[in-house]
Amino acid sequence: MTKDMTKGSSLKNILAFCLPMTAGNLFQQLYNMVDSIIVGQYVGVKAFTAVGLVGSVMFLVIGTAVGMCSGFSIPIAQRFGAEDYKGMRKTIFNAVILAGIIALILTSVTTVLADDLLKIMSTPKDLYDHAYKYIFVIFLGIPITIFYNLLCGIIRALGDSKTPLRYLLVSSVLNVALDFLLIVGFKMGVAGAAIATIASQLIAGILCLRYMIRNVAVIAMEPDEKKVDGSLMLKIFSVGMPMAFQFSITAVGSIILQTAVNKLGSNYVTAMAAGQKIQNFIAQPMETLGVTMATFGGQNLGAGKFDRIHKGAREVLAAEVIYSALIAVFVYFYGDVLALIFIKKDSADYTLIVENIRHFLRATCVFYPVLGVLFLFRNLLQGLSFSAVTMLAGFIELVSRCVVAFGFITKYGYNAAVFASPIAWAAAAVLLSILYVFIIRKAEQKVTAQKCCSGKLCTSK
Repeated sequence: MTKDMTKGSSLKNILAFCLPMTAGNLFQQLYNMVDSIIVGQYVGVKAFTAVGLVGSVMFLVIGTAVGMCSGFSIPIAQRFGAEDYKGMRKTIFNAVILAGIIALILTSVTTVLADDLLKIMSTPKDLYDHAYKYIFVIFLGIPITIFYNLLCGIIRALGDSKTPLRYLLVSSVLNVALDFLLIVGFKMGVAGAAIATIASQLIAGILCLRYMIRNVAVIAMEPDEKKVDGSLMLKIFSVGMPMAFQFSITAVGSIILQTAVNKLGSNYVTAMAAGQKIQNFIAQPMETLGVTMATFGGQNLGAGKFDRIHKGAREVLAAEVIYSALIAVFVYFYGDVLALIFIKKDSADYTLIVENIRHFLRATCVFYPVLGVLFLFRNLLQGLSFSAVTMLAGFIELVSRCVVAFGFITKYGYNAAVFASPIAWAAAAVLLSILYVFIIRKAEQKVTAQKCCSGKLCTSK
């Protein structure tokens, strides 16, 4: 099943594509939270904190891989929108080969450097063993993570967001079952949680691949389409890696910030970890709307329909702001209640940790509308192949977090750490929203010049 997003109501297409993906991402976040709950309740608060502590390192590596896969899917969406199906299939083949090479490199490097990364981050000694065991298994599973996310990206590039959801639901249930089996039953601790995550992604990836082979006729390749094309691979790389680099830039800022927080002590690390878990869950609808705009923008760029791109951007901007404002009110008054599921009441410093979680959520929720704007323009511009601009925004986020980490946490402590990400969101969102107005005109002029006589974008040039 494919979906052409260049025709019909733009908002209807966006929501029809976005809602299943949002449900899937929420469910994925939910079972990630179940991971954390089971670890926190059955292994202990130290184990929960360690898993949260390595989140920024995981985001550096896994986020880079996911960003790369998202970037690789953009040329596929553009060729699909231009109805260049032969070129689309060649792009898919070369994207798979390229992703496999990168997966092997990433796995080799990260497993060797895992110990050094944790030491550089000033990981507290009482958290180190748990952190290393968890992140080492996650790094071993990088090829599986890339395999799964690339397949999902290809399916979504063709306008189908429902199929990845169906298989994600299956893998999510399996993940929770494996959590109980490995953590509670076999007492494998945080390593069990990591194995459950990787195994569930493997199952989801296999199911996606089987579906594509059996049901998506448009990707069935001819022998001449199964050839490694260096120039095409370089083009795919040029789109995917800037998006991956954008993720890595953001992640480096998060690691620097996390390193500064680690020096404040385990209680503050625990509060940040729990607050970020809740925030990531709540922000999923905003983030998914943004990701949808990458596919929407890519397909409509391929078709040369800039009026639809403008209209879709306005409609999604309104949706982002409305949702973020409503959810911010909820988080301000009730967000800290959710945090209680991670922390045992008999844990040491329970009252202090909960109070710090409440402070984190109330301070950051005010900036949720800004985060929605950031998600929209970052992904839309990426879908329009303006990778350099999104990389610049990522660099701005990095600088903002570094300034807070090096200049303010020593003096203002946890308060500075809490406001570091909102400051970074605001700086990047302002930059992207201003630049969008100017560079969209450049994109429109470029596409108009490349149009074929049929009115479709000429992708052969």
